[in-house]
Amino acid sequence: MTSFNRSTSRRLKKLTQIPSVWEGDRRPLSSTQTRADDSEAKGECILWVDGSQGIVRGMDVVAPETGPEAIVRTLMRAIEHPHSPAKPARPQRIVVRDREIQFYLRGVLQDLDIAIDYAPELPLIDELFRGFAEILDSQVPDLPPQYAQVLREKAYAIWQAAPWELLEEQQILSIEINKWDVGTLYASVMGMLGMEYGVLLYRSEESLKRFRATVLRDEESTQRLEEAFLKQDCLFLTFEHAEDEESDEDDEDEFGDLADLPLSEIDPTFGNIHPLEGLRSVLYDEEGLVVFVALESFYRFIRDHRRHFDGETFPTLSRRYRISLPHSDEPTKSVSVTVSTMPQLAAELEEMAGFEATEDDPQAISTFQSLRDDLIPEDSFLSLGVVSWEMLEYLRKGVAYHKIGEITPDGEGLPVILIQTSRPKAKTVIENIEKAGGLKAICFNPGADPFDGTHYDLGLLQTDNGELFLFGEFEDDDPIHVEARKKWNQRCKNTKGYCGLIIAKGLTGASRGNPQLRDMMALFEARSLAPKDLGIGTLQLMPQLQFE
Repeated sequence: MTSFNRSTSRRLKKLTQIPSVWEGDRRPLSSTQTRADDSEAKGECILWVDGSQGIVRGMDVVAPETGPEAIVRTLMRAIEHPHSPAKPARPQRIVVRDREIQFYLRGVLQDLDIAIDYAPELPLIDELFRGFAEILDSQVPDLPPQYAQVLREKAYAIWQAAPWELLEEQQILSIEINKWDVGTLYASVMGMLGMEYGVLLYRSEESLKRFRATVLRDEESTQRLEEAFLKQDCLFLTFEHAEDEESDEDDEDEFGDLADLPLSEIDPTFGNIHPLEGLRSVLYDEEGLVVFVALESFYRFIRDHRRHFDGETFPTLSRRYRISLPHSDEPTKSVSVTVSTMPQLAAELEEMAGFEATEDDPQAISTFQSLRDDLIPEDSFLSLGVVSWEMLEYLRKGVAYHKIGEITPDGEGLPVILIQTSRPKAKTVIENIEKAGGLKAICFNPGADPFDGTHYDLGLLQTDNGELFLFGEFEDDDPIHVEARKKWNQRCKNTKGYCGLIIAKGLTGASRGNPQLRDMMALFEARSLAPKDLGIGTLQLMPQLQFE
């Protein structure tokens, strides 16, 4: 048995011994109503209270598998560093209701002149734990217990179906339920930009339109965007990176895109937003049933019509489903639901956003595929510059060269984006661009964070297969970047829109930040696109639905 060091025993014996009886116990914190993933509810609570004064001197919550030493550690704090208003002191007597704890404490505390007694009941601690149980039982679970499992199962099925690979946010599906005071829900899918994944179920078409109109109108006003967000009228399912209790908080942003994570690290979150309720991460019984029916019919529709969403147009489709109700007290055990696409509404929302492509502009992009940030390594050195025409000839002969057209030399040289990284990472970047068919265009597109009001100039690479990759984020009021962009625009004008991307090695060597010709591994020529040519509008960092 572990015992105190002699110096510790001497220190404790120097404390005043008060004529008090302390109660001590260790009990599970559990409740039939608490969430299954509530770590505190799974733990055990250790309490030390002064029965004579009626105050708690020490309390801890520990894992059930923690050894008996934990109750002594809490007792030590109760003696030397008690909760206010208690003062450091030793009791004359300790009472516990567990024989094993009694014998253990007798062995550990034998040099401290404290009597350790047993009692079958501990009135003060019993009362405290009854209070804890009432608090736990009064907590509303995030999901109705009878629907929790089926809702989570359906959420994971939707995650694996990945509807954001098929539908853009403005391509709305109507889900006609006509039950439980719900007429039609309007499903909007988030995730095509790789920023946040989920399904929003608007209770009215008006709420959906109003929110989008407000975001477009007040994109520079953080306060108005927050207000617009809370004025939505919708139910939602979003996906987050599952929290790991042992992970370092500094690693929160280790994964830029949830789609890169295994299913075991994806956590679905359900909730409700209403102008008069605000945001809550709780679904009540009726809401849980409505969300299940909506998601089940939504999932079936995506499954049945997946191949119809491969084209550039948003097709007119409709299908009726009979959905069985899980664990329901309803007199009927199923409900009929009709799911339909809404091409007219999608066109209206596109027109509202002003990013539809024009037929007379051959460079306009009719379908925005995705925005990814996994091409360029995070620790790369990045610069906007120019390569002289003489140097360009050396590059074309000495590195992996990908030509895009006949460039007429004009001005001081070819405007280029230089990416310097390690040799292995540079090879990977080059291979990935080649697998995507090569580099098609380079563009700087506006971006904004509506919550802190920051505006960005986002550097984007478009590969030949239509994918967009983020290579840099620059604050648009950074004077160094502003000057570099002015030079970039003028140089691209001189070259009739031709530019290039250079991939170089040597990030950790002597040439870091100033790669030489021998460090350059590939040159991809490309076209320079203006934001209006890209046609995706200002990219918004949308609110993340995260809850404590």
